[in-house]
Formats: sequence, structure tokens, C-alpha cells
Amino acid sequence: MNGRVLIVAGSDSGGGAGIQADIKTVTALGGFAMTAVTAVTVQNTVGVTDVHAVPPAIVTAQIEAVMSDLGADVWKIGMMGSAAHVRAVMEAWYAFGGGAPVVLDPVMIAKGGASLLADDAVAVIRDELMPVAAIVTPNAPEAEALTGAPVRDLEGQRRAAEILVRKLGAYSALVKGGHVEGDIIRDVLLTREGERIFESPRIDTLATHGTGCTLASAIATHMALGEPMEVSVERARRYLMEAIRRAPGFGRGCQPLGHNWPLKLA
Repeated sequence: MNGRVLIVAGSDSGGGAGIQADIKTVTALGGFAMTAVTAVTVQNTVGVTDVHAVPPAIVTAQIEAVMSDLGADVWKIGMMGSAAHVRAVMEAWYAFGGGAPVVLDPVMIAKGGASLLADDAVAVIRDELMPVAAIVTPNAPEAEALTGAPVRDLEGQRRAAEILVRKLGAYSALVKGGHVEGDIIRDVLLTREGERIFESPRIDTLATHGTGCTLASAIATHMALGEPMEVSVERARRYLMEAIRRAPGFGRGCQPLGHNWPLKLA
């Protein structure tokens, strides 16, 4: 494995989430990031004020250009926006993906509450994209939308993971617990081989912008570098927690992370 990660996601003008967070993460962890931009968002730490979707045909063309020349060891799929975008990415994966593992971060709602996914796209992700995902990484609200089951506690997370893997066909699922109340954050990883629950103390911070994008891209990078799934998740969580602790404190709202902390230690 060579550490090549193709990121299919939206752009964040504030630099804290989306494509920008993905590139920072992949680079900081020693991978090589490539992109297919699905949307341009107008946002900062306070919120999203506008979204301009990139035509699905242009998303497909970006993917084909990357895969025909550079190739990719892992695909990380984030914000797609519409059902047409989901289907375009699906078709591109079948046409050009070469069987590369997919890390699916089903981005639905921005930290500030803005919707980033059309209602009809949820069903397409659930029914068509989920079965090709090596891992899907929803937070609690996203897991509820995908499974129809409440995710308010650890048992709800475990039940959602079961549905995502056993019923909807993902190879593995990481149902995150950041939205679940409590001083300890628990993330439930379920694979075809078994379950593991990761625990971390909740950090009292404003630096939560882009945590989902960052975690999924960190998982994708470790996978692209040849690490097994459970190890990739464990190391990605460790990277994310330290990035939260080392956040630069920029902005008046949900602040960005300190993505470059490994480079400062080099």
C-alpha cells in the first residue's frame, strides 16, 4: 500500500472541515491526498450560509482523472449533497475504483445545524452505497437517519451498528458517541469478526468543527498505509483526540482542530 487517499467531499471555506480538513489529516499522517469536490460551501466557524453543488458529471470527471493517472489505495467519501451525486460516485467507483476500500462518512448536517444532504439521498446511501463500504462512520443522528433506530445511549449505538453491518451490508461500522450524553465518549466498532468499544474522556472544548471528517480521513489514511481496520480506527481516534487538544483557538463558533500536530513533533 502506498498511502494514496481519494477524497470525495465538499469544500469548507473556513478550512476546518470537508476537503480542507481531509487534506490536512491525510498529509499530517503521511499519506497522499487527492480530491473530487462535490460542493463548494460558504462557511466559517459560525455556520454555513450557502452551498453550491458541483455538477455530478464534473465529480465523475475528477474521479476518472485521478484514477486513470494516480490511482488510489482507499476512497474516503464524505459530503455528497444529492441522490444524483451519490449515484454518480457509486457509478464512478464501479467503473474506475478497482475495488479500492471505501471509508464512508455519511455527512448529513453541519455542526451549526445546516442540512448538507437531501432527503432522497439518504435512501440511496443506505440501499446502494452502504454495501460497498469497508467502514461507515456515522455519528448518532446520522446513524438514526440511516437505520431508523434511536441512538441515545451505548445500547442504541450497538443496535445501530448491528443494523448497518448485518442488515444494510457494510463490512464494518463505527457508530460514534460524541452526541450521546456523558463524560465518557464511547465509539462502537462492529466488523464481521466482532465488536470493540473505544472509550475516551469527553474534552471540554469549542474545537469540534470537522471532527467527523478528520476521523474518517485518518482511518482512510491508516488503511491506505496498510494497517488493519481495528488498528486504523484506534490510531485515527488517537490522532483526533490530540488534534482537539492542540486546536489553535481560531473563530467565534465551532472551532477548527490542530490537524498538523504530528508535523510539529517531527
